[in-house]
Parts: sequence; C-alpha cells; structure tokens
Amino acid sequence: MTVNGRTEGRRRRVPRQEREQQIIDVGVTVFAKRGYHAASVDEIAELAGISKPMVYLYLDSKEGLFLACLRREADRLVAAFQGAAQAGGAAPELRLYAGLSAFFAFVAEHRDSWVVLHRQASELSEAIAAAVADARRAVMAEVAGLVWDGITEHGGGSQLSDEDADFVAHALVGAADSLTDWMGSHPGQSPEGVTLRLMNMVWVGMGRVLEGEVWVPGSGD
Repeated sequence: MTVNGRTEGRRRRVPRQEREQQIIDVGVTVFAKRGYHAASVDEIAELAGISKPMVYLYLDSKEGLFLACLRREADRLVAAFQGAAQAGGAAPELRLYAGLSAFFAFVAEHRDSWVVLHRQASELSEAIAAAVADARRAVMAEVAGLVWDGITEHGGGSQLSDEDADFVAHALVGAADSLTDWMGSHPGQSPEGVTLRLMNMVWVGMGRVLEGEVWVPGSGD
C-alpha cells in the first residue's frame, strides 16, 4: 500500500526477546542520564517507540526494568572479564591483568551506566541491592580463582590458604571499585596503566609474602 508517496509494508512483528533488549537499551541510557528516581517509564517507552503499558507488560515495573538493565550490564561486565582473562596467557597473573584491564575498560566505556547501575543501585530497594551483590560475587569468584592459581603455582599453598586468596581477591576488587572514581578524575589514565599500578601494589606484595617476607609492627625498627 502506498501512503503519501511511500510504500508501507506490514509492520514486522518483533520477537519478545528482541523487544525486551530494545527496551533495556533505552532504559540503560535514560537511567544513566537521569538517575533511577528521575527517570520516567513514559520517556523510556517513547524513546523505545512503544506504549507505556507494553513496558509494564514486558518488564512488570520500573524496578523490574532497572533490574533487567542492571543484570544485563553486570553479565556483560563479567563476560568481558572472563573473556579477557581466558585469552590473557598461561600465567595466572597475566590472566588477572587482562581481566582487570577489561574491567577498567568496560567502566571507562560505560561510565554513566556504571555510576547509576552499580553505584547508585545499592542505595535503592533490597531486590536491586541484592542484584548488585550477586554481580560483585561473580567478579569476586573469578578474581579469587586466579589469585589461588597464582598462590599454588608459586608453591605457596602451604603458606597461604583459601581464606588468604579470598582476602586478596576482596582487596583487589575493592581497590578496583574505588579506582573507578579515581579514573573519573584522571581521564588521561588508560585502563592498562591503572591495572598495572594495582597489580604492582597487590600482586607484588603477595609475591613477597610467598617468599617468606612478612611485616609485623616494629619489624622496621
């Protein structure tokens, strides 16, 4: 059929999964731009080219949409870390370096989304805070595994335990999370450069412990 000189075909029926991803794409953009509370489902629906009731039909509520955005971006972050780590090399420290570099690169490329979906999210509902915690645990598990591989490869299994590996993993992930703010105020710093500094602070220190060097109060006197 021709309307106003244009041929109008039958509108393509969009599969549910594809439509959900379109809504989530727009949701991530709007939440990043306005924050959770100021973002409106009306704006998201309009930008997605659908009705507001359809957003609710697909994702139940504004919170449901935010959770879908959070989980998808968290999955992408974990996948980026895993993919880089697996391709990073044979040595655990090289895999960890590659994974952390991918983490910082992801944050640098999706800065606004990171702030809203990972930082502000923890201040919202229990369900959203739980989703953030799940994402953090997924990254933590990856890091802890690489730390433990490094400990055992260097023959430190008798000196350091699973608990020590978990401790180092928490220190690394906590530092990485904090350094995302530092990167924001130092835009000239590359993800690889930040990762190298972090690895030198933590991995080198762990290596010295594996070699038997332990600091205690008063040891420098």
